[in-house]
Amino acid sequence: MSLVTEIDYGTPAVKSEKTVTLNIDGFDVTVPEGTSVMRASMEAGIEIPKLCATDMVDAFGSCRLCLVEIEGRRGTPSSCTTPVSEGMVVHTQNDRLKKLRRGVMELYISDHPLDCLTCAANGDCELQDMAGAVGLRDVRYGYEGENHVKTRQNGEENPRYMAKDESNPYFTYDPSKCIVCSRCVRACEEVQGTFALTIEGRGFESRVSPGMHEDFLSSECVSCGACVQACPTATLQEKSIIDIGQPEHSVVTTCAYCGVGCSFKAEMRGDELVRMVPYKDGKANRGHSCVKGRFAYGYASHQDRILNPMIRENVNDPWREVSWEEALTYTANKFRSLQEKYGRESIGGITSSRCTNEETFLVQKLIRAGFGNNNVDTCARVCHSPTGYGLKTTFGTSAGTQDFDSVEQTDVVIVIGANPTDGHPVFASRLKKRLRAGAKLIVIDPRRIDLVRSPHIEAAAHLPLRPGSNVAVLTALAHVIVTEDLYDEAFIREKCDWSEFEDWAAFVADAKNSPEEVEKISGVPADEIRKAARIFATGGNGAIYYGLGVTEHSQGSTTVMAIANLAMATGNIGRPGVGVNPLRGQNNVQGSCDMGSFPHELPGYRHISDDGTRDIFEKLWGVKLNDEPGLRIPNMLDAAVDGTFRGIYIQGEDILQSDPDTKHVAAGLAAMECVVVHDLFLNETANYAHVFLPGSTFLEKDGTFTNAERRINRVRRVMKPKNGYADWEVTQNLARAMGLDWNYTHPSQIMDEIAATTPSFAGVSYDLLEREGSVQWPCNEKAPTGTPVMHIGGFVRGKGKFVVTEYVATDEKTGPRFPLLLTTGRILSQYNVGAQTRRTQNSVWHEEDLLEIHPHDAEQRGIRDGDWIRLASRSGETTLRTKITDRVAPGVVYTTFHHPGTQANVITTDFTDWATNCPEYKVTAVQVSASNGPTEWQVEYDEQAKQSRRILPAPDAAE
Repeated sequence: MSLVTEIDYGTPAVKSEKTVTLNIDGFDVTVPEGTSVMRASMEAGIEIPKLCATDMVDAFGSCRLCLVEIEGRRGTPSSCTTPVSEGMVVHTQNDRLKKLRRGVMELYISDHPLDCLTCAANGDCELQDMAGAVGLRDVRYGYEGENHVKTRQNGEENPRYMAKDESNPYFTYDPSKCIVCSRCVRACEEVQGTFALTIEGRGFESRVSPGMHEDFLSSECVSCGACVQACPTATLQEKSIIDIGQPEHSVVTTCAYCGVGCSFKAEMRGDELVRMVPYKDGKANRGHSCVKGRFAYGYASHQDRILNPMIRENVNDPWREVSWEEALTYTANKFRSLQEKYGRESIGGITSSRCTNEETFLVQKLIRAGFGNNNVDTCARVCHSPTGYGLKTTFGTSAGTQDFDSVEQTDVVIVIGANPTDGHPVFASRLKKRLRAGAKLIVIDPRRIDLVRSPHIEAAAHLPLRPGSNVAVLTALAHVIVTEDLYDEAFIREKCDWSEFEDWAAFVADAKNSPEEVEKISGVPADEIRKAARIFATGGNGAIYYGLGVTEHSQGSTTVMAIANLAMATGNIGRPGVGVNPLRGQNNVQGSCDMGSFPHELPGYRHISDDGTRDIFEKLWGVKLNDEPGLRIPNMLDAAVDGTFRGIYIQGEDILQSDPDTKHVAAGLAAMECVVVHDLFLNETANYAHVFLPGSTFLEKDGTFTNAERRINRVRRVMKPKNGYADWEVTQNLARAMGLDWNYTHPSQIMDEIAATTPSFAGVSYDLLEREGSVQWPCNEKAPTGTPVMHIGGFVRGKGKFVVTEYVATDEKTGPRFPLLLTTGRILSQYNVGAQTRRTQNSVWHEEDLLEIHPHDAEQRGIRDGDWIRLASRSGETTLRTKITDRVAPGVVYTTFHHPGTQANVITTDFTDWATNCPEYKVTAVQVSASNGPTEWQVEYDEQAKQSRRILPAPDAAE
């Protein structure tokens, strides 16, 4: 094995259909018009020395190492900043250029520490490589010039000394090695879009700086790693490289955090992971990353990981480590006995949105073919199930319409109920780049997210609506579009049902849906609604991106359909730069839905009652399938409390922390006789488990993830599973213990079965993914290499369906006892329930959940910033500390849900979406008051969790 090599062409590719032909060192080269001479040379296989140039950022022309000669032109222009022209004749190497380049390199080396043998970048240093490339063999100016910022010079203290900045937990900054190429600064600006870095000082005093006398940790740096990746020396260097050394082989795989689905090179030294480097050919991330995917992989080797199966008869007993055979036999026997005693429907399972498609497919297969029922559900129930319902109703497919590249062609963007910079940061960077290029942005969110205003971007409109009023605001936008004749009649007549449009148009045109009336409901000024509607309808290519702030409402499905209505009415479907795009929260939540994880659907979103679909699976699996939909997660918990649901297999999902109304979840789990948790850590749900099956991380398995843009990406094993088995093998072994004859030897065989049974995956195979890198479903005979943009030429369902979206206020009301509205969300450094990121150094940025409260509301209650407060609702109460900020409006409070000590979901109610049972996390009536300690519930929970996590010493340890 070796390191996966990537070619750096020096400057970005140019998208131009017109080409020009030039001659470089005697070779004719044809490239797109506007290409740099440097990139054209690389295309011809001729590498020009460079230091400041890299193809991740625009040309800068500061290092003067890439000089060339062009016949008919004076001087020696830099090849990175010189565009090609027809008939141009370029010379990249002659005596004159050699001398100039050596002189330039000599100046760099004269002001650079020559500790190459002990430098962490030794073997991966571009300065070192370029010194060799230009033939530098001597430095006339002395190796220790007066301008070094090292500690001592000539035996004396150096007044220019600058200490290493080690504040960031993942990388160091050594100013003595900075060559002021500005690559890190440009990467922060152009790729990440944070603008956290600058060059301070002049001449030899110039150095990279993260701010006004700030260190990296306290600066605006978001630790995405773009600067480290761009640095050609050891100025910015991963601490893992310093500790372990340079990697010697790498494997391309897919990040297991959010739904962006970034491709990474896992760079290894033996069986040890050295670093994760974003892969430039990754079609979702295009070589970029965030702090989680880039650095937060330490959980895979954390001491908290459970590596041996465990059993206990009672949840009050300590755990007992057992063999895999004993654990699986015990589980199988227990499930069979429960079904014999309580009936076939008395057990079920939950699939994971963190596991692969293949693993998820096997779990739902086990439940349908092995348990003999359809009691299977997934975490999408509590996040994006309204997306599936709403988009399937209106468009005919349960997924987003575009690829991420599409954002580069959009002119106006609506972001509603999503916070991309925190939840989907790599996509957010691409969006910010488009906004800096001139696209307009409309943010619909009760909170002032970063996209509303941050360096070099500002939203054209921010509609800070009252939580729960999404449907009303979207219908008001439609009111303006219809009453002002801003809709796209030609598109609607051709691609939608015109009579349904007329009914919908009459509904939205009603005076009760006017911005003036909706202002009374939403709190958003009517003028702002009208302005936003006009911008979207007349601004060109319009794209809508949304998140859990849309779906996690009692009208979540209605809101999704209102978004679809808006896109159809303005003709913004079926071409690049437009569309409706749900930003999926977890790495494979799209895939878990695709694989048939819902109780009413088989893989490919086909209803369980369809005889033809069932017949496909029955013939292949050799069993008779139940044609009745099974229980959803809330129904399973209700049935457990009622005594009819007695056992559950939960793979990679922590429902006690992630699902609403924590006390109800706990009661349901406590009522079951066999709770099997299959996970990496003893999570909160495992407090109520009887069997624990250790899971494997994404680094320890082969398979595929499907991201938010329907992209099927390969996950490749980079190290052996620490627990002995990949998760698909554990499920297969459980199925065998239950009497099923499963004999998969590799996940590719599972994908072949998926392709054979699921039309949208019909053309997918591991061979195809190896050739193409990744593909987007549907992938079949009509689209052999996938479908980046959906609904081109018409909707999957035939005609687009307009749906009347009547606003129905949630039953969760504020009042004298609970006058504030709580809404929830995520933060950049942490992920979901925090089980993974809390076990990394990401907790430096977010070590506890905080309650954001407006200064007015805080003053009324006598609360100061950082105070402990009691947060209470009709469902429960908890305590946490405050953060006073005007990012939230008066009357609204906000918190995250990453830490189990807070247990934000003990506050949320059991109200759900009318169509899908998706919980209403985003609207909870609460009261905030001063507190001097944890609630009684928190104390009891903490004690119960400690008792539940006791593990008996292994027998050999006892001896």
